[in-house]
This record gives sequence, structure tokens and C-alpha cells, in this order.
Amino acid sequence: MNNNNPRQGIGKGLFLVAVKWLFLTAAISLSAHWLEGIHIGDFYSALAAAGVLGLLNVFVRPALLILMLPINVLSVGLFTFIINAMMLKLASFIVPDFSVEGFAPAFLGALLISFINWLLNLLVGNNNFIIVKGKWR
Repeated sequence: MNNNNPRQGIGKGLFLVAVKWLFLTAAISLSAHWLEGIHIGDFYSALAAAGVLGLLNVFVRPALLILMLPINVLSVGLFTFIINAMMLKLASFIVPDFSVEGFAPAFLGALLISFINWLLNLLVGNNNFIIVKGKWR
């Protein structure tokens, strides 16, 4: 096995993106199951919601964090939770069969999604899976 092959790095990176996308899909599905006010039609809607939320978190959220930096500093970082709720609500406007009804479900959903996603990402850790080829790492 050649470790200098750049395609292996790209393949591993794409695989990690796919796994994290599925983790976010699971987190959104669980939050829709546990919270009133968040509704998802089917698995494909959850998958689309996770994709849109991921793209919003990559492209829109950093701009909002920079624009709202003074408020975020004054709130000791707690305003970040409101920005996360806004991202979830925005994703519900974009994705059909995914709805978030009001601020409270968006806020609680963003907290729950963040917590579940954090737990699931513990498995991935520094871009390596805990179990690789049947051996603990």
C-alpha cells in the first residue's frame, strides 16, 4: 500500500465528509423525533436538511459570527446558540418537508443537534476512526 498516493487522502476526506453528513442527519432526525415543533417528512428530507445545514454552517455562519462578534463577546459566547438556531430555521425555509415552528424549537433543536453531533463526532476524533481494520486505535 502506497502512503504517498494523494488519492487516498482525497478518498479518506470524502469518506469523512460523508460520515459527518450522516451523523448530522441522525442528529436532525433524533431532534425531530424528540422535540415538538421540528418535523421531517422522511429520510431524504433529513439528508437534505443536513446537507443544507452543513453548507449554511460553512458559508453563512462564519459571516454571522463575525458580524455579531460584539454581541457575542458581551454575551460571553451565548449568542452563538442563537446563531445556530437561526441556521436551523433558515435550513427549514430551504428544505421541503423539513419545518421548524418558532424560536423555541429552533433553539432547543440547535442545542440538541449540536450535542448529538458532538457525541457522534467523538467517534471520528482527529480525522481517524476509533476502530480501523478491526483494531482499536
